[in-house]
Amino acid sequence: MNSSKEMMKIDKIAMMGAGSWGTALALLLARKGLNVTLWDRDVDHVAKLAQDRENKRHQAGHPFPETLEVTDSLRAAVIGAQCVVMVVPSHGYREVYRQVYPLLGEGCVVVSATKGIEIGSGKTMIGIMREESNSPKNVHLGALSGPSFATEVADQQPTAVTTAFADNEAAEAVQHLFSTEYFRVYSSGDVIGLEISGAMKNVIAIAAGICDGIHYGLNTRAALITRGLAEITRLGVALGAEPQTFAGLGGLGDLVLTCTGNLSRNRTVGLKLGSGLTLSEALAEMTMVAEGVKTTESCYKLAKELKVDMPILEQVYQVLYQNKRCEDAVLELFQRDLKKESETVV
Repeated sequence: MNSSKEMMKIDKIAMMGAGSWGTALALLLARKGLNVTLWDRDVDHVAKLAQDRENKRHQAGHPFPETLEVTDSLRAAVIGAQCVVMVVPSHGYREVYRQVYPLLGEGCVVVSATKGIEIGSGKTMIGIMREESNSPKNVHLGALSGPSFATEVADQQPTAVTTAFADNEAAEAVQHLFSTEYFRVYSSGDVIGLEISGAMKNVIAIAAGICDGIHYGLNTRAALITRGLAEITRLGVALGAEPQTFAGLGGLGDLVLTCTGNLSRNRTVGLKLGSGLTLSEALAEMTMVAEGVKTTESCYKLAKELKVDMPILEQVYQVLYQNKRCEDAVLELFQRDLKKESETVV
């Protein structure tokens, strides 16, 4: 990459995943007059998008600009794209990127907009891409994350997020690429911090939903968000993240949004659990993926490996995977040994 100014000339983008978030980002970029190809593996879904020129399943009421095309062909989407945005669920991320990587051109910028940790490997999405980038190719890997409900982005509501790359020029290029009069992007060099924040906030949001489902009050929610942030920070720092990242948009900002917003899928799962449904019953009522369910399992194992104390994560894991009663999980958190707050942040 020669300069961020050169990268701002990106005019062909591949958006991998035609769900709610992928569609919202595709609309954002296409509305700027950029050439965007929206890819999805679901042939029927893609055919419907092409016919309607709108994603009526996820972003109804937002017609596609002329520069937004749809396809179920990876080659058609990726070849020639200067920027590829990965917005596929974490459990299918590796499989898709493994097919995408050979098609990437030299100097391509790859942006992960998926929040999660892979079960088994404990890898973030950037970690997965680094493992699968198994030949010498000049590809720049980074993340885009922050407090951003897809519906509000599609509606062009004022939103601020963060992009993180190890390469500062790539971060600035993506910052300029995505920024509009209503979508403000900050840049960062702390990739792992942004990714851990984005993944773990979904777990804490399930806990927040559980408390709301039990009908606990605002005191409980405020305590949960604050102590949840402490847990996220501990895990991130153990993985090499910068502590200040967790006080930013991708950390505290995204955590507050996901724990309090009615559009939060993960909080919704928690609400259903707190109201008495089993996990299978709660998920059966969901129409979109709640990443926090799988992330709870992967982060629980990662925290154990790193010997990081994460009591909220542990209780959410026991509720989801060991049939623990929600009320018992909250009670156990409050009966833990008393500690100094300053000793439990990092």
